[in-house]
Formats: sequence, C-alpha cells, structure tokens
Amino acid sequence: MRLSHFWVLMNDEFGEGYASSLAQHLVLGVLGERTVVQALEAGESPRRVWQALCDAMDVPESRRLGIERRPAK
Repeated sequence: MRLSHFWVLMNDEFGEGYASSLAQHLVLGVLGERTVVQALEAGESPRRVWQALCDAMDVPESRRLGIERRPAK
C-alpha cells in the first residue's frame, strides 16, 4: 500500500478532520506505543499501520479496503 492510498482510506473512513486528529493523537500499543504519524515516520508499512488502526477503531472488514470508486465517464 502506498502512503497516498493510506491517507485516502483514512479520509474515507473517518473524514479529513477526524482522520488527522486520530493520526496525530491516538497511541497504538501494537505500533510500539506510537501514533500513526510517528509509526509512519519511523518507517512502518502503511498497510500495517492501517490494519492496526482498523483493529483499534473496530472498522468492519467490509470497509477496510475503502469505498468503491467508479471511473468518471
């Protein structure tokens, strides 16, 4: 997963404002007691960070791959 896709998923699931707040303030034990931003800056895989965040926030499996976007016609 690319970092840009990670942020698309974050914004789709939580909304821009809340996604930013979660990323900066929610400390996840599974990521070494770091926030999302700290884990990403330390080189953690965006996929691993996304999975950890989804687990912590009880995001259903059905929404973990993001929303389906249809190409513009």
